[in-house]
Amino acid sequence: MSDSDETLLDRPIWSALTTSHRHLAEGGPLARRYPVDMTPFADMVDMSVASFAALGDLMSGSQVAALFTPEPVEIPPGFKVVLAETGEQMIGSPADSPLRDAEIVTLGAADVPAMTALVELTKPGPFAPRTHELGTFLGIRVGGELVAMTGERMKPGKFVEMTAVCVHPDYRGRGYAQALLAAVARRIEARGEIPFLHVFSNNNSAIALYQRQGMRIRRRLYVTAFMRAG
Repeated sequence: MSDSDETLLDRPIWSALTTSHRHLAEGGPLARRYPVDMTPFADMVDMSVASFAALGDLMSGSQVAALFTPEPVEIPPGFKVVLAETGEQMIGSPADSPLRDAEIVTLGAADVPAMTALVELTKPGPFAPRTHELGTFLGIRVGGELVAMTGERMKPGKFVEMTAVCVHPDYRGRGYAQALLAAVARRIEARGEIPFLHVFSNNNSAIALYQRQGMRIRRRLYVTAFMRAG
């Protein structure tokens, strides 16, 4: 399988943790996860009891593991499901969308408090203290306040996931999300890589936005998050 084979995206977390992000992987041959201060994402070589046990051994306390899988997951005894949803995996090159009234800036460690506050307000998905280390994050500030951002997360092979697409409610309708998606995508493509993203299946407005920008739904994935029971 080549690094640009789309079937890597059927199990994007496992693919990332065994290719471009294998240096970040915690675990072994049966189960792997990202450091929990980066993202709760994890996966297993298969859905066997042994693999779940190996993943459970990596989890402590109330830590959550989140899987993206092509089929629904049956969680074995000893774990408690905290989220079971479906998401659309979309791929393609978002069309350029220039900004007239704002400047796109690169975000870093000093911006993590502002990034976290924006994520907590808009709830695009998990964002941890070190998520920004997974790739480039770009943002837009108005009056010194961070009001929009988007960045890079999982990297299965030559594919790069765009993530944390969020805009402060007071600043929506100005094209900020489109401009940031396009800017992140151009950086990905400049490295010879291919942008993709995930969006919950019930987020019709976001799906429509991404389609208008030229992205297509590749497939549906099952998003399952769970923790150890008791």
